[in-house]
Parts: sequence; C-alpha cells; structure tokens
Amino acid sequence: MIKYFIPIFFISINLSFSQTLPKVFEIGTASGFQVSSSENPASNSINDVLIVGDTIWLATSRGLSRSTDKGVSWNNYYGTTAFETESITALGYYQGIIWAATAHSIERDGQTLPEGSGLRFSTNNGEGWYTVGQPLDAENDSIEVYGINNIRALPVTVAVQNIIYDITFTPNTIWIATFAGGARKNNIDSLIINQNNKWKRVVIPPDRLSSISPTDTLNFSLQPVGGKFGKENNLNHRVFSIFSINDSTVLIGTANGINKSVSNVNNSPDGISWIKLNHQNQIEPISGNFVVALDYSKNQNIIWAATWKAEDQDEFYGVSYSTDNGISWRTTLRDEKVHNFGIDNIGGFVIATSSNGAFLNIAGMDRWLLPGQIVDKVSKLKLRTKHFYSAGFLGNESIWLGSADGLVKNSTVSQYWKDDWKIYFASQPLENIEDTYAYPNPFSPRTEQVKIKYGTGGKSVQATIRIFNFNMNIVRTVIQNAARGNPYHAISSSDSGVIDFWDGKDDSGVIVPNGVYFYRIDIDSNDPIYGKIMVLQ
Repeated sequence: MIKYFIPIFFISINLSFSQTLPKVFEIGTASGFQVSSSENPASNSINDVLIVGDTIWLATSRGLSRSTDKGVSWNNYYGTTAFETESITALGYYQGIIWAATAHSIERDGQTLPEGSGLRFSTNNGEGWYTVGQPLDAENDSIEVYGINNIRALPVTVAVQNIIYDITFTPNTIWIATFAGGARKNNIDSLIINQNNKWKRVVIPPDRLSSISPTDTLNFSLQPVGGKFGKENNLNHRVFSIFSINDSTVLIGTANGINKSVSNVNNSPDGISWIKLNHQNQIEPISGNFVVALDYSKNQNIIWAATWKAEDQDEFYGVSYSTDNGISWRTTLRDEKVHNFGIDNIGGFVIATSSNGAFLNIAGMDRWLLPGQIVDKVSKLKLRTKHFYSAGFLGNESIWLGSADGLVKNSTVSQYWKDDWKIYFASQPLENIEDTYAYPNPFSPRTEQVKIKYGTGGKSVQATIRIFNFNMNIVRTVIQNAARGNPYHAISSSDSGVIDFWDGKDDSGVIVPNGVYFYRIDIDSNDPIYGKIMVLQ
C-alpha cells in the first residue's frame, strides 16, 4: 500500500475548503476501455508495489500498471476510460478485488495542489473497472455520532487536498486514509452492490487526548485545521497511513502519532475505542509523530512505522518498531526518511524504502544493508536515483523496488542483495530510426538528470553524444564512441530504443546556466541526429 504522497504533488498543510463541489463520479460499468501493452510500466515514478500471487501491480504517477508474467510485459491503464490521466496514490487488495485510489494536480491561486478523484476497483483482476467518487461531505454534514456523543465534524466538501493515501481492510470493511478528510470507512458489500458512496468518518482522539471511548463524555471537534467550530487545529486528524494487523485491530498514522483500535462496545460499527501512541505519551515512544507508513510482519508479530519529525524538537526521523503490539517502541535507521516498507511474510525479510536508498534488514533490527550501485545485468544501465518509494516480494523469486526514476527487479531473495538487477525505464516510442527526444524536458540539474532516447535499429553501434549551448559551442561530451544497442543501454526492443543521461553539467563539472541546449548524436557513419533540451532550475 502506498504510504507517502505522490512526488509530483505539492502538499500545503494550510487547508482551505471552498463550497464548490467538484465532478462526482458514479459507480459505472466495467466495460468500454482499452489498455496498452508495453515492455515497461507507464511511468518511472513508482509510488507503490502490490504483489498478489504472480500478479504485480504498480501505482505510478501516470496511472496503473500490471504484469501477469513476472515483469516480461506490462498492461498500462493510463489514458483508459476508467483511469483517464490520473495518478495512483494507493493500492489495496481484499478477497479477489483490487482497489486503486486516484488523484491529479490542479492550479489554484497560483499553487499546484493535489485533488483526489476517488477509487477504481476491479473484481476480475483488472479486466474491467468500476469507479467510486472521492468521499465528500454535504455542507450541513457536521455531526458524527460516536457512542453517547455527537462529535462536531468539519465538513470536507471539496476534493482539493482530500487525497486517499492508504487503504486497508477488516472483514467486509474498507478503510481509507484521506489526509484532509481524515480516516473513513465503508461497508464493501454496500459500496459495491448498493452503490453506497457515503463513507463513515472515523472518530479518533484530538491532540489533547491520548484515548477515547464511546462511553466517555467528549467535547472536541473532528477537524484537521481551525474552521467553523473554532480554532481547534488537530494534527491527529491529518491522516496519512492506515493498516489492519488482524480482523479487529486497525492502526491509523497521523501527524500526531499512531492511533490503535483497542475494543468495540456491543459490536457496534461506531463503538470503537482508540488509544494514541506518540512521542510524548509513552516511556519508550516512536521517534516522531508524523507517521507516513505502517506495516506488519506476521511471522515476527512486529509493527513497523515510518516516523518522521513533526513539531517537537526532541522528535527525529527513523523507523519505529514494536514487538508488543505498540506498548513500547524501539527505533532503528535513525535520521533516515523512510517512505514505505516491503514485508516478506515467507522468509521474514523487511525492506525500508527511503530518500537514501532501499534498506534490507539482514539480521537483527539494527542491521540494514543498502544495495550499492544498481546496474542492469544485461543493458548495463545504471539507476541514477537513491530515492525509493515502495518495495514488494514475489514469493522467494524476486524483490521489486519502486523508485523516483524507474522500476527495479532483483532476481534473488536472500538476506543479502545479489548482483542480478533488471531496470525498467518508461518512455514514449520513437517514430522512426532517425527520431530522438529528451525527457523530462525542461529539467533541473539540481534534482534530476535528463534522458536522451534514440534508436540503433536493433544493432550494436558506436555512438557519440555532444551537448551544445545556444551559440553552438560544445559544453559537454556525454559519451564518445561508446557501444550502444543490442544490448547496451537498450530499454525497448519494439523501437530499438536506447537511452543515455546528461546531468546538466559541462566538461568541467559545473552545472550549466538556464537556457536552451542542443544535442547531437553520431551513430557509426550515419548522418547526425539533433535534439533540443531546456535547462530550467
């Protein structure tokens, strides 16, 4: 499940709720769409990896991707009737149904903001899809019944900053973490069969309370920021992650800690008691209150949490884990910004994906191993990023890592990384053998490298690539008489496409100024091929 936000989005904590309702999607039919097939996923930004049996699902910034043949080919749902041009923010699977949360970015008051667009679900392994709208409240929907209490609740009437970041399940119940909309749940049968898109808000403690029960007399508002009910600004109502560790225990990660369900009064659907576990209210606490990811190792009975520094100066980044169901916590990977976990419940392995690499737990909670330089075994392409968002295990056959710039497969599952890598790079097809393009374009050398794609006709060739400034002076020789194609740097056999990288630096290692640059590709004795790149920092 996705445990952190899509990287293309800008998140502003200063929420504002307008009164204008966005387009509401209805539950629709599963027919009327097509998928494209490719050797690579739809995008190089892989936000989540979900593996069910031999089927690999990817949540990407350009829609959903699926492989049923262990990565040999991919079905990409981007641009289809069901998914349009949406990004995928969360994945979930329960009793034969695959769920995908969608979102996109919009321009609002000079800012680029995320806007949720609901859920898509499939009952036949992705062959057909139904659409559910983003959970929204009516303007007068301002009361939530919780036991003996009528809790005031700030209505979330628009989808801006109302994003589904995580999905989990208990028997016949789907739970979602929606950031601005808090934690919500729905009856799966009611949602699917009766088309009931009315989601129940989950009442959890405000910042000033460490527990609540439906038999308590309570006086607070369910709202993530100050609003119509006063200045209450509850970080604990800003929900980022959610996970069920069994049929009755649900964990909700917020900007103020971890909320754990502890009991149910008279088996009432609204009678759940909660305790909050954070950096301030336990003797052995989590490292930080901003909980961006939650997971669970069944074999070892370990709760894992990616706990970031929130507001307290004593908090710090790290991975917090508990072997006693949250009574106490220990911290490992101190100061690492971990986004997600991959759990192998067969061999007991754990991967923590972070801004500094993919850490594999090899023996003991404080022993983690980075893979080092990732190089494709066949094409010799190198992964140029250390930023990983997701991980998954395909049985005991392979590990899959979703990064900010490509999907990675390691063919052997063991307690150590093996030097057997395959890298998948998404790209648009070339129109002909003389075609070339660069992406992303424009690009910022301080945060990324530009890829230059061109064709070799399926042959092994000698290639030279030079970068020129606007005055046609050479600023960088990227490669010179380098072997390319069949198989070197090949990413697509369908158009014989290969790629090379430019880091935006000149031959002296200095980042070039903003502006338009040209590149020239010389392949054997053929006529040169030209392209254009814009540097924009």
